[in-house]
Amino acid sequence: MLSPHSTGDPIVRVAVIVIAVTLGFGTLKLGADIFAPMVLGVVTGVILAPMTDVFERWGLPAGLASAIMLVLGVSVIAVMGILVEPLIWRVVEHLPTIKWELRAIIGEFRGLVRGLDAVNREVEEALGTQSPSDGSEESGPDPMPTLTSTLFLAPVVLAQVLIFGGTLFFFLLTRKGIYQWLAHWIGTSRDTAIIQRRFATAERLVARYFLTISIVNAGLGIALGTALALIGMPAPIIWGIGAALLNFILYAGPMVVVGALLLAGLIVFDGLMILAPAAIFLMLNMIEAQFVTPSMVGRHISVNPLLIFVSLVIWLWIWGPIGGIVAIPVLVMVLVMLDIFEVDSEIGAETAMSQGTADDSA
Repeated sequence: MLSPHSTGDPIVRVAVIVIAVTLGFGTLKLGADIFAPMVLGVVTGVILAPMTDVFERWGLPAGLASAIMLVLGVSVIAVMGILVEPLIWRVVEHLPTIKWELRAIIGEFRGLVRGLDAVNREVEEALGTQSPSDGSEESGPDPMPTLTSTLFLAPVVLAQVLIFGGTLFFFLLTRKGIYQWLAHWIGTSRDTAIIQRRFATAERLVARYFLTISIVNAGLGIALGTALALIGMPAPIIWGIGAALLNFILYAGPMVVVGALLLAGLIVFDGLMILAPAAIFLMLNMIEAQFVTPSMVGRHISVNPLLIFVSLVIWLWIWGPIGGIVAIPVLVMVLVMLDIFEVDSEIGAETAMSQGTADDSA
């Protein structure tokens, strides 16, 4: 039993925070089917909140404005899925060719490894030592998912889509009330206005970040599609769209694109040209990551790269691709709420102005 004064001990406070964070992440991991679409809906709502405010300023009711943004958000996601679908089917059609190409490469490496193993055995015999060999064979790869398992997965995906849509709509509809309730619950009456301003600032930062990254990724996709068309790569537009979408998932997305372009190079080209598609993307991605994104995003927010990497790893471990999408927006919102990094004066002025307008209208 802790004494009344023990909670003031910094060690106890840190221990409680560590336990709470651990339990929180464990809960998010176990409840991924429910919490992942919910958090994605909230993050999407934060990104679309400025547009909802625009519709409300035009005189539309809050419910109608939220419904319009829900339809627009779902439509954009559906269009992205339709655009990426040809690329997926193209990969499926070429799976036999990819398998034989990979088998040939693996066979060459296996021959090299066996040659090195033979040399190693000769050295061991010369030295008088030889490691015991067992007859165990490596287990084969896991079987492909069956049609039955895929059909059982369909209701889960549909439920997640409904959770995402419902969370997005009701968050857009009631977010101002949610912010007000959280402001009263988190701090004292004197801190309520400050916390509400931080919520508004977080909305604008996340929206600006996502808009800026969308423009950068669109430019990356256009550049990649153009470059692949110049070297004769089939379906360059589809590759550009896929690269632009996957680039929203930091680190992991570009790695997937590089791997896919390497496989496509094996199918389409011969010789050193096999590496050309992946090399082009790596060069464009390096330019985007080192020069374009820092120059555009750095004007508004500046986050320690280590924090970004740790946040990305944790959220990818918890929720996979969805975690990679929400990692940076969630990190930005947490940092703003904790008042850890400084906000640009331009954004602060906009936030104060919008907050004052909202107070006057209330």
